[in-house]
Formats: sequence, C-alpha cells, structure tokens
Amino acid sequence: MKVIIPLAGKGTRLRPHTHVTPKPMMKVAGKPVMSYILDDLKKLGDVHQIIYITGHLKEKVEEFARASLDVPCVFIEQKVQDGTAGAVALARDYVDEPVLIIFVDTIFDADLSIVKTTDADGIIWVKEVEDYKRFGVVVTDKDGNMTQIVEKPTTPISKRANIGLYYIRNWKLLFEGIDHVLASPQNQGEYYLTDAFQYMIEKGAKIKVVDVKGWYDAGKIETMLETNLTMLAKGRARRPDSFAGSTIVDPVYIEENVTLKRSTIGPNVSIGAGSVIEDSKISHTIIGTGTKIARSLLTNSLVGDEATLDGVKGQVTLGDHSEIRTS
Repeated sequence: MKVIIPLAGKGTRLRPHTHVTPKPMMKVAGKPVMSYILDDLKKLGDVHQIIYITGHLKEKVEEFARASLDVPCVFIEQKVQDGTAGAVALARDYVDEPVLIIFVDTIFDADLSIVKTTDADGIIWVKEVEDYKRFGVVVTDKDGNMTQIVEKPTTPISKRANIGLYYIRNWKLLFEGIDHVLASPQNQGEYYLTDAFQYMIEKGAKIKVVDVKGWYDAGKIETMLETNLTMLAKGRARRPDSFAGSTIVDPVYIEENVTLKRSTIGPNVSIGAGSVIEDSKISHTIIGTGTKIARSLLTNSLVGDEATLDGVKGQVTLGDHSEIRTS
C-alpha cells in the first residue's frame, strides 16, 4: 500500500505561528500533529512508500518527515494551490497499488486495519456532527456505501462529516476520476478530490463509509486548544513529580527542564522544554520551548517558542521570538 499525505497549505488560520512552523508540525499535548498520523501508520504497517505533497516551509516538513518514520518517501511540491484533487494528482507517477490518503488538519481515532480485509473499491471515514452545515457530509445507501457528498447542506440530509481520511483500493479509477475533475472548468480553479469519488461511484464503484470514534481539529487556535485537552485526557498528560511553591491542576503536559516559580498551571496546559514561568497563573494554553512568562494571567492562549511575556493578562496569540511587556 502507498500513502499520500497532502500538506502544502499555509495554515492561515494559525498565523502568526505558521509563518515559521508548518501547520502539521504545530504541537498538541507536546507532540506535533503530524506525529499522531505517522504513529498510526507505524501501527498499521505494510506501507511501501509515503508520498508527501509539500508547499509552505517544505524544507522543514521534509526534514521532520524523514526523521520520523523509517519508510521510503518522496516529496512533491504543489506549486499551484488548485485544491485537493490537484494535490493528489501530483502523486500519480508513484501510485501503482491501493492508496491511503490522509489530510493532516486533524487527529482521528480510526481503525485503519480494516483496509487489509475490505473488498470495497474504497473507504471514506466520517464523524457524525451536530453543526453539519459547516462540513461536507456523506450520504449513504442502505448497504452503507457512499452515494454522494454534499458540501455545507442547508437541510440535514446527513450529519456524517467527511474528515479527510480515505482508502482507495481501485486506484486506477481514482486517477481516472481526478482527470475528469481537472478537465472540468469549475469552482474557480479549485478542484475537489470528493468530486473524483463521485465520478467513481457513477462508474459503479463501491466506497464504504466508516465512522471514526473521534475526530479532533487542529487547524485553528480555538479548536487546537480543545484538541490539546482531549489528547491530555486520553493519556498524553505528563509532568515531573513536583514543583515546590507552585500548583499544578491536571491535566497538563510539561516537558523537561521547565522552571516554575510561585505559579498555578492548568488545567489544559502544555509547556515546551526550557520554558520559565514565574508568578503567573495559566490555564487552557499551549506554550512553546524556551519561552519566559512572568507576572501574567493567561487563558485560551497560544504562545510560540522563545517568546517573552511580562505582566500580560487575558488571551494572547504570540509567535516565536516575540515579546509583550506591560511595564
């Protein structure tokens, strides 16, 4: 099996952090989002090659990917941002067997091992949501196969949201569908992979719809903090035995060589290695490595690496090597 991981996006909803850090390498509970995906691939096994579709900060992505998983890999730059179908089309020359396609905006709980036994032409994983109007939702027939994807429906035709995780056994028909989509002038130059799936269905393909246990968004600041809490609660929490003079409110993730003085930390806080926090109270916040915070009261915040905050109160979004002082 081959794996395609498109990650060319600029991560605009996570700026200023993604000016210097690729979105897939942003940390949740002390671990890059991309690492959660690669760990799932390690467990799955039988991966012959990973095809990364890169773009923004591609050198950092390549370095990280090569060091993270001992699987042959290739990197292809998506120079024109023409949508998900355009991204996957770039992998065509490397796909000669069934393929798993994973978009890394989210972390998911899914049993990927079913790809080893399915006789369907493909699988699309979904998660039932209440705010269905925000998503592309999948409609199925009585046998649980996809009949269509409806983008942002106004009526509850389905509440099973497409999460960006797919397995395609009939890879030849997939690329035939992609060719069909790219040849159609539509969507103002943006071409959707889901339209290629629709083409496959119209040609008689069976694409099985499978629900995931969990789906956690890491594509914007507010949902990243929610996902941080979920990952901490699911076992990623970590802290040294004690910090004399400071209070820890679980769950938290505190890396090595963190210094805490006269502070209250948590709940839902992740702190990178080498950071120093003094005389502060911090909750629902992700803090990078080597950052210094003093006399501050922070919540619902995202602070980058080697930043400095002194006397700050409230909610902040501060990029790497930045500084805020109120006095």
